[in-house]
Amino acid sequence: MKGGRRGVEPINFVFGAMMGMADIIPGVSGGTVALIVGVYERLVAAIREVASAGVSLLRGHFGEARRRLWHVEWGFLLPLGFGIVSALVIAARLLEPLLETYPVQSRALFFGLISASLVVPWHRMGARGGAHWMIMLAAALAAFLIVGIPPAEIADPTLPIVFLSASVAICAMILPGVSGAFLLLVLGMYQPTIAALNALDLGYVAVFVAGAAVGLGSFSKILHYLLTRHHDVTMAALVGLMLGSLRALWPYQDESRRLLAPSSTESAVQTLLIGLIGFALVTVLIRIGRTIEARNAVAAAKPS
Repeated sequence: MKGGRRGVEPINFVFGAMMGMADIIPGVSGGTVALIVGVYERLVAAIREVASAGVSLLRGHFGEARRRLWHVEWGFLLPLGFGIVSALVIAARLLEPLLETYPVQSRALFFGLISASLVVPWHRMGARGGAHWMIMLAAALAAFLIVGIPPAEIADPTLPIVFLSASVAICAMILPGVSGAFLLLVLGMYQPTIAALNALDLGYVAVFVAGAAVGLGSFSKILHYLLTRHHDVTMAALVGLMLGSLRALWPYQDESRRLLAPSSTESAVQTLLIGLIGFALVTVLIRIGRTIEARNAVAAAKPS
């Protein structure tokens, strides 16, 4: 069955919650989680259909808009979206003090999580030629340099700045390895956005959501094209982006993001153990995601 006729998939609320929690963390991407649990391509395709329907409505092509909306996998997209929003609201309150109180331990855990998830886009590549290696290295270098940019902060951003920042950051949120939260941090918009979420500043949040919708709708079409026409090249770039982004998660760094050595042997052992725990968690998650993906493929192959 296709599009709107598919049943609701409650497990995607859990996947969405995991994505939302990842998106709130600077250096971790919700797109990475989507890739791990096997819903990444479906998510990009669904967002593209919704964005195309919106454009059709603006042009007055109501029949085309209705047709596109009918083909959206609502049983997949709605639980995922509710999970993301729920986690964003909850994680904004829980993770901010955790990151401030235990920065080294938090980054060690996230480093392990992302390291383990590198195998996901790697295994999705059908070819690994010289061109793929060059793209991978170039993407890794670009990500390494970008995440090394010292963070900024805008004390009282205007609504146009909020809109533009959201439209840029949301593109990163659906790219594995590129953290939307980190881009907000670089743009100086992370703390104001977290504060607005915690204070339920509806004006700020509404403008942010509008900017995110515009950015997501535009970028999803480009990403869908790349995944459809240049899948292996795109996956190679995603591997590189994820690899380079590990710099942002190195446990020992100062406020300007300069990388440091462990403060002591005891600290190094502790962070290594925490990183291994994160690595193990994602490894288990990958196995669960592959099982679900295989089961969905079998169900889709059955005649309706």
